[in-house]
Amino acid sequence: MDSTSPEPSLYTVKAVFILDNDGNRLLSKYYDPDLYPSMKEQKNFELNIFNKTHKADNEIAFLEGLTIVYKSSIDVFFYVVGSAQENELMLMSVLNCLFESLNQILRKNVERRGLLDNMDGVFLVVDEIVDGGVVLESDPQQVLQKVNYRADENPLTEQSMAQHLTEKLALTTNVSVLTHHTHTPHTHTHTHTHTHTHSCLPSASVWNVDEMIMTSNRCVRLS
Repeated sequence: MDSTSPEPSLYTVKAVFILDNDGNRLLSKYYDPDLYPSMKEQKNFELNIFNKTHKADNEIAFLEGLTIVYKSSIDVFFYVVGSAQENELMLMSVLNCLFESLNQILRKNVERRGLLDNMDGVFLVVDEIVDGGVVLESDPQQVLQKVNYRADENPLTEQSMAQHLTEKLALTTNVSVLTHHTHTPHTHTHTHTHTHTHSCLPSASVWNVDEMIMTSNRCVRLS
C-alpha cells in the first residue's frame, strides 16, 4: 500500500465562489484557513482562476495544486475548489447542486442582477450544501426545502406584500395601543396613535417587505 496516499477526508470542499463576467467577486466562502488566508490573496487567486477559465470550454481545471470545477450562466461564473487529490465527480455534484438550486429560486434566470438582489438566499443555499468544507447535500430539492423555497411557489406580488404588511401593522398597532393603556391607565388623549400609520409608508412596488415592516414600525413608534 502506498504510504504517501492521502487519507480520505470529509472536508471535500476548500472554497466556493461566484464571480461576474469581469472577474469581480459576488460571493466567496473559504473553508480551509490555510488556503489564501488574506482577502488580497483570495482575490488574486480568484482573478487568476477566472482569467484561465472564463474562455475555456472545459468544466474542470487543475491550477495552483488544486482541483477546480466551474460553470457559467449569462454573466456569472460558479467555482468549487478542492484539493489536487479530490474526486472531481464529488466537486461537480456540489457545483451542480448549487447551480440548480439557484436556477429554481431565480426562475431559471441565473444572472448577476438576480444574484445580487437575492444574496441572502444565495448564502443560505451555499450553507445548506457545504458546511465547513463538508458536503451536506447534493439534491437541489432538499436544499430548496431547507431554505423554505419551493420550485412551484409564485414569487411575492404587490398584493401579497400589502397583505403581509397589513397583518404586521395590525399586530404592531395592537401591541402599541395595549402597551400605552398598560402604562397610562387614566389617560385617553393619545389612544388614536395608530390612525395615521399609513401616511409615511412607501409603495409596495418600490420597497421590499422587510423595509416596509421596518418603516411601519417606526411610524407606529413616532405617531
